[in-house]
Amino acid sequence: RIGSATSLSSTMVNTRLQELVRLFKERTEKVKEKLIDPDVTSDEESPGASAVAASVPAPGGELEGDKSSGDDHYCEMLCCTFKHRPWLDCLKSYQFPSSIDPLTNLMYVLWLFFVVMAWNWNCWLIPVRWAFPYQTPANIHYWLLVDYLCDLIYLLDILVFQTRLQFVQGGDIITDKKAMKENYLRSQRFKMDVLCLLPLDFFYFKVGVNPLLRFPRCLKYMAFFEFNNRLEAILTKAYIYRVIRTTAYLLYSLHVNSCLYYWASAYEGLGSTTWVYDGEGNSYIRCYYWAVKTLITIGGLPDPKTLFEIVFQLLNYFTGVFAFSVMIGQMRDVVGAATAGQTYYRSCMDSTIKYMNFYKIPKTVQNRVKTWYEYTWHSQGMLDESELLVQLPDKMRLDIAIDVNYNIVSKVALFQGCDRQMIFDMLKRLRSVVYLPNDYVCKKGEIGREMYIIQAGQVQVLGGPDGKSVLVTLKAGSVFGEISLLAAGGGNRRTANVVAHGFANLFILEKKDLNEILVHYPESQKLLRKKAKKMLKSNNKPKDEKGGPGDPLIIPPKADTPKLFKAALAATGRMGGKGLLGRLRWRLRELKVMQE
Repeated sequence: RIGSATSLSSTMVNTRLQELVRLFKERTEKVKEKLIDPDVTSDEESPGASAVAASVPAPGGELEGDKSSGDDHYCEMLCCTFKHRPWLDCLKSYQFPSSIDPLTNLMYVLWLFFVVMAWNWNCWLIPVRWAFPYQTPANIHYWLLVDYLCDLIYLLDILVFQTRLQFVQGGDIITDKKAMKENYLRSQRFKMDVLCLLPLDFFYFKVGVNPLLRFPRCLKYMAFFEFNNRLEAILTKAYIYRVIRTTAYLLYSLHVNSCLYYWASAYEGLGSTTWVYDGEGNSYIRCYYWAVKTLITIGGLPDPKTLFEIVFQLLNYFTGVFAFSVMIGQMRDVVGAATAGQTYYRSCMDSTIKYMNFYKIPKTVQNRVKTWYEYTWHSQGMLDESELLVQLPDKMRLDIAIDVNYNIVSKVALFQGCDRQMIFDMLKRLRSVVYLPNDYVCKKGEIGREMYIIQAGQVQVLGGPDGKSVLVTLKAGSVFGEISLLAAGGGNRRTANVVAHGFANLFILEKKDLNEILVHYPESQKLLRKKAKKMLKSNNKPKDEKGGPGDPLIIPPKADTPKLFKAALAATGRMGGKGLLGRLRWRLRELKVMQE
């Protein structure tokens, strides 16, 4: 029994070892392919120590991996098996981050939204509760509940979030808890946050619940401006939010003015003169209407009677003119920034049309130029993509170029196996060009100085006796003209006409740019030269075999004679050349002479 158990365990170990050897062999082959062609990626990870440990059988004869096979499932319900934890377990196991990146963390932006909502509650409702009789003893507990909920949000922002914000010092991102807390305590933000939470509410016991005692809560304006910056960085169309925010500024100024007008009316006495609010209808709506007419200076208002009313109205007029002019100017800047690209496109197009009219360019050419402007603008949203990337650092331009163009360039057969860094340098030199329908991308016989990569659209390769027959249609992702870049074996001349079929957006790599790059990569240069020669030979090989069109054969070339049939003909010749085989042998000789 002991011998049988030992032989069984040794058999299992041998089987496992053979399986590991097979896995390592497969991994070695994949690594070889990776070294030959860097663009090839392996689907599996190399078996590490964990895999080897898992493959060793346990003393009981079972594998350790087999025991834990059922631990992947957190819950099972009838016919469904879930491999993910329930949301409640995830919530319980969630740990609040020790440091927060204020520039990229969306959770922090969401928190700022709640802080800004609490700040808006105080800014909008404190004037209303102070001026209008909306806060009464019957509903005072509702107002106080929301007030102290906003105070709780302010307090959590100070204790939990602001002390965990990362900051940059000497070029380094500081994530140490003590350093982050000290940085916040030394900042102006901390002083304003403490000031806005002054406990003036204790005066409620002496003077009653006066909303003006909560006025310091409006000093948390820094959170509002920070939220604006973070939200504009996230939104794709930030100008829409800017328009809404500027409109809110105008509405808030009218809101404050309406509250002041009701307070002045109450001070003078409701309905005491024709200028004050008479106390009829909805007080807030009537006072807001008066504030709109005053600040926008529409006119048609009753004349003030007393000195207090005259001074109040004069201050209102001055403030209204100033505030309204500022709002109009800010709205103009917002709309101008939103349409800056469209304005630039229009100015470029108008200048080009003026130039063409001055030199009396034919209308057909003018129409094509206009079509190019319109299509380029609507498809790309800009006239020249390189203008946006000039201001970026070289590393960021490379990252953008890799995301946009690498998948296409890495599939070009000519660049397979080249240095990856060389391809990265080449991506930064690509230039985007838009071709209109029936535009010639290149013509037969031209000196080839560019390689073309189709980003969008289609191009047609033309040939035939008239040069108008469509030989092939190339679609997005196709590449042509790559051999001309290296001028291998005289292949720097175009061999066919290429025409854009519809609108086509192409990437162009110029020959001088490639030569400047290859100076730093001699091994890749040798590989490209070798590949270009091989590709040029394969392109010319069918022509050499078929012959040119100017020398057609009178008799087409015959198929090779089978070896067995040749042996029979040779034997017939040695026997004297009689019979059917002899006549065939004599006929084959005649055909050979005629062909020569």
